[in-house]
Amino acid sequence: MKTLEIVGALRANVGKKETKALRNANLVPCVLYGGGDNVHFSVEEKLVNTLIFTPNAHLVNLKIGKKEYSAVMQDCQFHPVSDKTLHVDFVRVFEDKKVAVDVPVLVIGTSEGVRQGGKLQLLHRKIRVSALPAQLPDSVTIDITGMEMGSSRIVGEIVADNFEIITPKNSIIATVKLTRAARGAAAATAETPAESK
Repeated sequence: MKTLEIVGALRANVGKKETKALRNANLVPCVLYGGGDNVHFSVEEKLVNTLIFTPNAHLVNLKIGKKEYSAVMQDCQFHPVSDKTLHVDFVRVFEDKKVAVDVPVLVIGTSEGVRQGGKLQLLHRKIRVSALPAQLPDSVTIDITGMEMGSSRIVGEIVADNFEIITPKNSIIATVKLTRAARGAAAATAETPAESK
């Protein structure tokens, strides 16, 4: 898994007033959990957004003050109206301990159902996996080749190599929906032989 470096500044105070002042200065309050005491720090919004608004999963090399931590992003909160990043939680990772992260699902292949006018719907763009940090995948792959109209692919069909999939195996990842246009074309095809008699 790729690593992204983020530099943060320790927070002296964690009250509401200080938090509001940070956000007004385009800084995002963050907390690092795990491995002892929690570390409260802030990061430039544009810097933390490079981690949040990417389809890829990353290990994070956090530089806070004079210390460095290996971590993964666990959760983030957004403003309900502006979508501005309000808060981010990180969890420390250790080489000998498994960690759970969300990784993107990559779709490969061409669906026969889509060729016939169906629409591919992705219901899970990410799934949760658990592994030692060195074995965390950048992504997982699902092959939609051979998917007919109305068929689906589930999490249980993903091949897990050196990692465990936490997302329920019966969760649907992708399905090929019958569109109105495809339904109309199918109806027209069905009527044609009857009209020619």
